[in-house]
Amino acid sequence: MEGLNLQTDKMGASIQDGVGTMTYNNPARHNAVDHAMRCAIIDILTAFSENPDVRVVVITGAGGKSFVSGADISEFDAKRSSPEQIVAYNEVSRRVGEAFAALRKPVIAMVRGYCLGGGLNTALNADIRIATEESRFGIPAARLGLGFGFDNVTKLVSVVGQAYAAEILYTAKRFSAAEALQMGLINHVVADGALEPAIREMAQSIVANAPLTIRALSASLEEAVKDPDKRDLAITSRLIEACMQSHDYAEGRRAFREKRPPVFKGR
Repeated sequence: MEGLNLQTDKMGASIQDGVGTMTYNNPARHNAVDHAMRCAIIDILTAFSENPDVRVVVITGAGGKSFVSGADISEFDAKRSSPEQIVAYNEVSRRVGEAFAALRKPVIAMVRGYCLGGGLNTALNADIRIATEESRFGIPAARLGLGFGFDNVTKLVSVVGQAYAAEILYTAKRFSAAEALQMGLINHVVADGALEPAIREMAQSIVANAPLTIRALSASLEEAVKDPDKRDLAITSRLIEACMQSHDYAEGRRAFREKRPPVFKGR
């Protein structure tokens, strides 16, 4: 992507027709995420956040066998063994989470193949998850002796509920796409050949909608899953009011009267 100087070729970024695509490009290791990749993720998401041409973000994995298989365990001895290393590792992970949270644009996960551990955490950063029939999901922390962060548990519970979250975490098993769909872990299951068209259709349907409304909805969805006493309803009110005062709202009403598709400008 022009103007973005990544320090690794294991992450890719592109923008087309209002859609920013971030690709985990480490297929030799099933798109396991190493330190350099995590740093690149922060840069890509920040660039997408600041670019008004990006209205929707799609995240996916290269190679066809895996979305993201999790953290690169081969690095753990060198980067995640001592207390100091664990603190540094967790700090970068926190910054990745903050970059996703600050995006405030719809995120769609295009899942093909394995979606495990940190990969499932990555998919949970998306608002919408679409997978192929062959995709597999799981969090193997209990098999590795890893501590699994409270924030990650909370995110999983908010998506599938406590009972299914307990099953996913306690058993550490791999679940089929059909099981993941039943749990509410993913939105849709499609045949492998239908995945990219399904993603493209959904992304473009969002791109065609009013950006200010999408931003307000994104903020409201984020606040809705927080404890009531921690919600910032002032920000949602400001964003909703901005919609009502916008050029796009006038254009939406005008297009409805004229029986034509609206052309939204994001202002």
